[in-house]
Amino acid sequence: VQLVESGGGLVQPGGSLRLSCAVSGFTLDYYAIGWFRQAPGKEPEAVSCTNSSDGSPYYRDSVKGRFTISSDNAKNTVYLQMNNLQPEDTAVYYCAADGPLLCYSSQYFITYWGQGTQVTVSS
Repeated sequence: VQLVESGGGLVQPGGSLRLSCAVSGFTLDYYAIGWFRQAPGKEPEAVSCTNSSDGSPYYRDSVKGRFTISSDNAKNTVYLQMNNLQPEDTAVYYCAADGPLLCYSSQYFITYWGQGTQVTVSS
């Protein structure tokens, strides 16, 4: 199993980035896939997952209306479109996979992780 992120970089406030998570070893309908981020000196936090408690995508409050998670089953890839990025979005973004309550799980119980991609929002 591999989760490989790409698409991070440096962007000015108000800019956009699209992160990709290429999944190998299982199909996207087998696990929930999600994005977590960790800023320096802070604990990892869930950003968005393909599933939530009611089956709809999960978004943390601070990214609602700005970030969109999507999937391409043919490419076995999950995307995170991030618009109107702000300095507080600066972090290493990780792709993760586990059961349907992925975004509610502690980092210590999540089965699969990617290597992370840096997102820096700065003028």
